[in-house]
Amino acid sequence: MRTEVVSEAGTPDRPNEDFAVVGLPASGQGGCAIVLDGVTPPEDGTGCLHSVPWFTARLGGALTELTVSAPDLTLPEILARAIRRTADAHSGTCDLSHPRTPQATVVLTRWSDDTVEYLVLSDSALLLQSPDGTVTAVLDDRLDRIPRDRLASDAIADATVRNKEGGFFTAAADPSVAARAVTGSVPRHRVRALAALTDGATRWTEKFREGDWTTLLDVVRKEGARALVDRVRELEAADREERAFLRRSKTHDDATVVYAEL
Repeated sequence: MRTEVVSEAGTPDRPNEDFAVVGLPASGQGGCAIVLDGVTPPEDGTGCLHSVPWFTARLGGALTELTVSAPDLTLPEILARAIRRTADAHSGTCDLSHPRTPQATVVLTRWSDDTVEYLVLSDSALLLQSPDGTVTAVLDDRLDRIPRDRLASDAIADATVRNKEGGFFTAAADPSVAARAVTGSVPRHRVRALAALTDGATRWTEKFREGDWTTLLDVVRKEGARALVDRVRELEAADREERAFLRRSKTHDDATVVYAEL
């Protein structure tokens, strides 16, 4: 099995808020891939004493342990338990009801000899490649469907659409959000490879329109995950001044790619 994990901070002066892991049980049977994209906090705080990297490390660690060790649990059950475990770790010191309490997008996938299961919450992406080369993108597109005026500022988004009915959802402190995720499964023999990516890496397709999902996965497969991140950085740098590509709040974003050939 070939696996790759690349995760790079958007800028050297800020810690990487993403989390990525490939879990391969000692038995050699099955495995999992997990990607979290921590939501950068606003300047006026989150009601929490802890950083976003602290949160994504805690949530990612809980997801890894549960996904590898508890095959009887569904992926939504695993996400709900991981959120609850992480919330319990700081509920005594932090205001977890704050709309910007540390939170993250989630891609969680688990495979056995027979099945590939997946869960996607918010705007990170999962790509599944079939043996004939067809690529299927598993996306939670609720954020893209929100009117732009609802996202005009942090305050407006927090009050109207963040983790609210009719808006979009992230993994924060409420375990019930796991039921909002996009989930499914496909037979193992129908998946040759998969890639989980944060939106800092999917910019290559979604923002800069350099190629479709199939082309993006071909870059990762042929040139490596590092090559995709490098291409994104080149495009970001070239567009730094003009900002021709709208809806890009940061010049550089944390970029993470996990790739696995099954």
